[in-house]
Amino acid sequence: MAKKAEKDPKLLSVEEKLRALYRLQLIDTQIDKIRTVRGELPLQVQDLEDEVEGLNTRIEKLKEEISDLEGHVSAKKNAIKESEALIKKYEEQQKNVRNNREFDSLSKEIEFQSLEIQLAEKRIKEFKSRIENKTEILEATVEDMNDRQKELDHKKGELDKIVADTEKDEKKLEKASKDAEKSIEDRLLKAYKRIRQKVKNGMAVVPVERESAGGSFIRIPPQRILDIAARKKVIVDEHSGRILVDEELANEEAENLKDVIK
Repeated sequence: MAKKAEKDPKLLSVEEKLRALYRLQLIDTQIDKIRTVRGELPLQVQDLEDEVEGLNTRIEKLKEEISDLEGHVSAKKNAIKESEALIKKYEEQQKNVRNNREFDSLSKEIEFQSLEIQLAEKRIKEFKSRIENKTEILEATVEDMNDRQKELDHKKGELDKIVADTEKDEKKLEKASKDAEKSIEDRLLKAYKRIRQKVKNGMAVVPVERESAGGSFIRIPPQRILDIAARKKVIVDEHSGRILVDEELANEEAENLKDVIK
């Protein structure tokens, strides 16, 4: 059997348009509730992931710097060994010199190598001091990173549980929302979305309850209430900017959608 063609949203009666709008509002409100349960967790997880990544990058950089300094220490130690070997060589050569000029020349070489050793030892001391300082920073950074990682794992665990508990319902509601949008003409749908973005709780379509717009304490004039109940035109609350529907229509749509929005 061929699928029945959907009615053009522009050809719907005002009542049908109001029902479609409130139906969409009910569905989107449930989606909002699910996302509210997650609260700030997704942002907190993202911030912690960025922080852990930044700390890991810093740790790797510190390790590289320490490794480079250790390489410099090693190079200076090798230079000292070379200088000590040269000093020993020159001292042996002094024993066999033929004149004072050769002896003095070797003495200067020995003095130069001794100065090289002193300079290398000084540099080694500086390098080791920097290594010690960077090692302390590294240890503190690793500890900080481990703390952040534990916090991240905890937050991700919370978020994963919430997502697992709500993902199926959210996907079902998102599909229902998309389907509901198809029965609303573009002009009204754009107005609905614009209002939702402006109001804090995302309620763009609200019922009249106790002679006031839902969530408001400002009384609506009796004639206005009658006009809303007549469902002959789309009426917007002049104070909140929300689209108004009568309580009976709201209750009927809530009942019709109870299996979707429970």
